[in-house]
Amino acid sequence: MVVMALLSLIVIALMGVFSSTQAAFRASVTQTDVLEGGRAAMDLISTDLRAMAPSGGTSNYYTGARNFYAEVLNVPLLVQPLTASTQQRTNVLEQFFMLTRENQTWTGVGYLVVTNTLQNNLYALYRFSMATNISAANGPWLLYSNFQTISYTNSPPWSHLIDGVVGLRVRAYNPNGVWLTNGYSFGATPTLKNTTFFPSTLGEVGFFMYSNALPASVEIEMATLEDRVLQRAESRPAGPVRDQYLQGQAGTLHIFRQRVAIPMVDPAAYQ
Repeated sequence: MVVMALLSLIVIALMGVFSSTQAAFRASVTQTDVLEGGRAAMDLISTDLRAMAPSGGTSNYYTGARNFYAEVLNVPLLVQPLTASTQQRTNVLEQFFMLTRENQTWTGVGYLVVTNTLQNNLYALYRFSMATNISAANGPWLLYSNFQTISYTNSPPWSHLIDGVVGLRVRAYNPNGVWLTNGYSFGATPTLKNTTFFPSTLGEVGFFMYSNALPASVEIEMATLEDRVLQRAESRPAGPVRDQYLQGQAGTLHIFRQRVAIPMVDPAAYQ
């Protein structure tokens, strides 16, 4: 009996060790998948940004082409208290659009985060892509207009990239590395022609550029949650219960940040 009891204890201990090892392995694999997905999304965004090209056309609020556009989304944002700190992180979400050209084709590319889609994918990042011939009337403007009006549920021109993107920030810089903020109190006042700025929202500045205006560089910051956190969040009912759970997950965020130089920038726009 004593031997059997000892063997039982040894088996239970071994099972506990095996279970914890398996859990650690699954967590490691999940974290690797999140990092790979985040890097792949950042690489795709960076490639699109480098291909940005000016339309050379005029602009107004209704019929002008947009070379580059970014604005903070008017959606509930995830605010997370930071561990062992009195500070908190506000995960700002921005949508942005860029115009590119290759030979005789204009292509509009845009990115949008949907906080709760019909498929129940939380904080899903979508990519918009639509092309038109340069001879098409108002082609560049229509690409931007379609980005704003065609629902992300339409495939194409929208495609679902990854889930769990709770933060997406876009900042444009001039050739000297100055953040283009149009003189708001938290930034410098650069000179940039053919650019319209929006009022500051949550410390970020929206804008659209037209004619020959392009940023010299663009900084992208993306914050993603781990898959296991998303799965647990999706198992909770939408509303305060789910929100409270996600607010306590600041330690599971993966932050990706990259500044991309824009080859087609026109120095004349800064003179």
